[in-house]
Amino acid sequence: MKSLVIVESPTKAKTIKKYLPKGYVVDSSNGHIRDLPASAKEVPAKVKKEKWASLGINTEQDYEPLYVVSTPKKKVVKKLKDLIKEADELILATDEDREGEGISWHLKEVLKPKVPVKRMVFHEITEEAIKRALGEFRDIDMNLVDAQETRRIIDRLAGYTISPLLWKKIAPGLSAGRVQSVAVKLIVDRERERMRFRSGTYCDLKAVLNPEGKKSTFEAEMSELNGKRLASGKDFDENTGKLKKPDAVELLNIEQAEALKEQLLSKASWQVLQVDTKEQKRSPAPPFTTSTLQQESNRKFGFSAGDTMRVAQSLYEQGFITYMRTDSTFLSNQAIAAARSGVSALYGDEYLSEKERRYATKSKAAQEAHEAIRPAGSHFRVPNETGLDGRELKLYDLIWKRTVATQMAEARIAFTNVLISGQIPPAKDVLSGPLEGKSRPDGSLEARFKASGKKILFPGYFRAYVEGSDDPEAQLEDQDKPLPALNEADELACKKLEAVTHETKPPARFTEATLIKFLEKEGVGRPSTYASIIGTIQDRKYAQKEGSALVPSFTAFAVTELLETHFPDVVDTHFTSEMENQLDEIAHGNYDRLSYIRSYFEGEKGLKENVEKQESQIDPALARRINLPIEGLDGIELFVGRFGPYVQLKKDEETVSASIPESLAPCDLTADKIKELIEISEEGPDILGQDPETGENVYLLIGRYGPYVQLGEVTETNKKPKRGSLLKGMSPEDVDLKLALKLLSLPRTLGKHPETGEDVKAGVGRYGPFILHDGKFKSLGKDDNVLEVSLDRALEVLAQQKTAGKGRGRGSASVLRELGAHPKTGDAINILDGRYGPYIKFGKKNISLPKNADAQAFTLEEAVELIKQKTK
Repeated sequence: MKSLVIVESPTKAKTIKKYLPKGYVVDSSNGHIRDLPASAKEVPAKVKKEKWASLGINTEQDYEPLYVVSTPKKKVVKKLKDLIKEADELILATDEDREGEGISWHLKEVLKPKVPVKRMVFHEITEEAIKRALGEFRDIDMNLVDAQETRRIIDRLAGYTISPLLWKKIAPGLSAGRVQSVAVKLIVDRERERMRFRSGTYCDLKAVLNPEGKKSTFEAEMSELNGKRLASGKDFDENTGKLKKPDAVELLNIEQAEALKEQLLSKASWQVLQVDTKEQKRSPAPPFTTSTLQQESNRKFGFSAGDTMRVAQSLYEQGFITYMRTDSTFLSNQAIAAARSGVSALYGDEYLSEKERRYATKSKAAQEAHEAIRPAGSHFRVPNETGLDGRELKLYDLIWKRTVATQMAEARIAFTNVLISGQIPPAKDVLSGPLEGKSRPDGSLEARFKASGKKILFPGYFRAYVEGSDDPEAQLEDQDKPLPALNEADELACKKLEAVTHETKPPARFTEATLIKFLEKEGVGRPSTYASIIGTIQDRKYAQKEGSALVPSFTAFAVTELLETHFPDVVDTHFTSEMENQLDEIAHGNYDRLSYIRSYFEGEKGLKENVEKQESQIDPALARRINLPIEGLDGIELFVGRFGPYVQLKKDEETVSASIPESLAPCDLTADKIKELIEISEEGPDILGQDPETGENVYLLIGRYGPYVQLGEVTETNKKPKRGSLLKGMSPEDVDLKLALKLLSLPRTLGKHPETGEDVKAGVGRYGPFILHDGKFKSLGKDDNVLEVSLDRALEVLAQQKTAGKGRGRGSASVLRELGAHPKTGDAINILDGRYGPYIKFGKKNISLPKNADAQAFTLEEAVELIKQKTK
């Protein structure tokens, strides 16, 4: 008997094939073999004239989706149909979730097999799991298919109905989405909070103390003055920068803090008032779900949600981890046994939890039953024995540690809090100057300080895993910060006293990790879709990354304002969360999909009627206007247009406009900055001088992408004069004629390559300064100045950047530095610049450099030590 097994990817096919008996043929569909039309070209000719054709959903016939097989997929379909002809049965082994169920259903619908069809499911690709699945076939779950299809239809209706409205009213190429628009609004709302924020300033004192007669010292921070609590950040109103309750706290300015410091240093006696020690136990975090894995890999490694899912997909398909799209924190008996066995073997029985630890799923978005993400199999492979490297090793190591930690003993920590008094005795003269009114009537004064210490009594699971830390052992040292032995009434000596100024900080912008956490908490979307949503937000230029923070664009403000005003449900977290609940009910067979779709699109407040009603009411001029919480604009208005954001001022019956550089975040836009842009626009560009070769003026301008220099004016015959952007770190004030001419000379020819005779040039591109030779680009180092770099240095860069071999997950890499030979093996040790950053190449091993390590300064000795650590 011959069986055809179809999975989604070639990698998964290759792995599963190892565990199937003879007679099984395995092939892949490469994802969905059909979908809704991606463009008008894919719409069949027979329905092109239908009103609903552009939607790809027949709104006149029970919302029947129009599925098409794209041109690239036609070859896949033909191949699979040919294979079925030789098979006695078809086994659909796609992933065990709604998307996987949908893929299997589409395969059955398109291939129309005449042989028996079986559905095979498993959550890990191991021999044991595959053999078990071969004995537990089931039918395609149509409830899951309905839920997947309903989600696809709803998302299409939302996107394809609202997006064209955005094109007409704001700008072409914009998009709206059921979950995407909520995520954009969250990012915009956070930026609004930052713009409304007003900073408050407060001061306190930091003391370095030690018990009398002992050498050990510790730090303490001032908390009270004469029994009144010192103001801290929480006491300030974020919108005014002023104290919420001025009479309830003591506010010190820097002059008062400095004066108080002098008084305490010269007159105070120091004593311990109270010592409070409490022991706490800490339990390990649950095993990873899709969401928490994305969050933690973003915090620890800086991986984007998309990067995390791509790497996890590869690990799953190679058989290293269980299925990576899951909302469940459940661990099977097999997994618990494997984890406990690993704890005993690696850390000893004292680190094993007394009882098996199991976790309940609390996520609002929890759906079909899956295990948590964990190492695959009944025996967990230790990370350094997997043969993995690069990002795959990092992510597997993270999953392994988190899973093993779930079965480890609790950590026991002793927390000690100490209250200390700095007492100035009564004086004949009441304090004057900055401290006037701060002392008691008798001239005495008491400043109280707090110190806290922490001692790890037993590390427990900290030995394996600490959230947010790459190195648990180092984290143990960081966390262990005990105070010296102190008792009430102990006399102390003040070794140092420092006045410290603090400013309250605006709310932090969302990172991918914090945005995912918030979306999951509110039940908006599914963790498995967060990667694509965050990717879309950035692709559509609604947000860009500044470090790890997501910064909204001016266009994001305009789109969010339009949706808030005219389609509030679209950006309402509660409404979107409720939709997820209804989709869950469809998945469980408790809700009719057609009734739901009709209600959403055609109901009394349905999307169709709402869009048709609002379209005529939305004024494009108003839709393009942005309302930012900026004070002092005095008639200045902000807009987004075809060429980016700009400001406009009506003055003396004339309208003055000025571009806002796209590099400027909305939060950083002030009234003064806007007025400066308008003044520059009114006065015209600065003329830095004349180019000695052409005699044309050299201008300094500010445009859509920030400040730049330009040679000559835009004319009918010269519509694109030569321009040069300012380099990173330059400001317009730095630019004179000499520097401008250098910028305009880029890319500049350095000379001929001695071997090829071809020109060697230096320039600046999308990814920074580069050397160009023979059609190939090589990046300059961070210490190289593209305006000054010599031919010799360029040749050195070209010589260093030889193509290295491919390592798993690395792709093509180039040699940054040759460190030398390993002292024991003699093998070469090089630092390579790979797709995901610099790493050490040692034989067949690829080892990532430590976070924040400088590849140019990394020594041979450091490399040898790192290799030793990673190859134990």
